[in-house]
Amino acid sequence: MSERHTALRSMHDLGLAAWFGGSLMGALGVNGAAAQIDDSTQRLPVASAGWARWTPVNAAAIGAHLAGAVGELVTESPRVAAQSGVAKMSAVKTALTVSALAVTGYSRLLGMKLERAGGPPVEGTTEPNYQTPANVASCQRQMKMLQWAIPALTGALVVVTAYMSEQQKPGQVLRGMLGRAGGLVAAPAMLGKVMTMAAPSPKTVGTVAAMGAAKRRLMAGAR
Repeated sequence: MSERHTALRSMHDLGLAAWFGGSLMGALGVNGAAAQIDDSTQRLPVASAGWARWTPVNAAAIGAHLAGAVGELVTESPRVAAQSGVAKMSAVKTALTVSALAVTGYSRLLGMKLERAGGPPVEGTTEPNYQTPANVASCQRQMKMLQWAIPALTGALVVVTAYMSEQQKPGQVLRGMLGRAGGLVAAPAMLGKVMTMAAPSPKTVGTVAAMGAAKRRLMAGAR
């Protein structure tokens, strides 16, 4: 089994938590609060200012998550190669991460366009009204979909991470290694550790041998 990697796991989990929580709060809190402003020309600038303040923190959180994820993948590479099902879940996690990064990046580009739009009249941060310029309205309609895609993808990452944590339990590791046909060749070091845990200690072997020898002497004397 792998040694402890608390720093990597903490970076991975805290970064993902901030990424997921920040995107969800922004969609519900920042965008929702901005829509309550009476002056329709101030709704978009206020929301844009809030997202601009969060962007550096979000970027740091994503960076921490990625660093932790890559570090965990490197340290767990023997188990990924040897345990059935781990490589598949790693591929799913990678696909979700890439998708979340792409959606987050594109959302930020749209957000920057909306920042440069100034203060056009809008119904809400992601809802145009009849006075909203066409180019601004187009960005808003895209943002309306993407604002929910980010928490959906990062939330799925949380679930996949929880599932992969279950795969690290000793029983799951042993079953996964036995279930992979090439496991004995792919990870001899890890199998050796498992076999060592199951093998009796030298002291136990010596005790059993001594008891057997004594039994044989008693039987010989009886004859």
